[in-house]
Amino acid sequence: MSELMSKPRLRWACRRGMLELDVLLAPFVEEGYDALSLADKQVFERLLACDDPDLFAWFMGHAKSDDAELQRLIGVILDRVRV
Repeated sequence: MSELMSKPRLRWACRRGMLELDVLLAPFVEEGYDALSLADKQVFERLLACDDPDLFAWFMGHAKSDDAELQRLIGVILDRVRV
């Protein structure tokens, strides 16, 4: 099992340069990441390794990830930010 990223590295990885992604990912690291299971933290790190156009399409609902774990975590993040 690989070691998880530190919180500062996660914060940096969430800075995508695309406002729509920044406003979803950065607050999630601050407010929701710590409550994730170890397995979901690993899935979150895999999510951060994805390309911005894919992330944008998945989070905006234009497409779904072929990876069921990523798609489930996207739902968790979206549920957390919906008001």
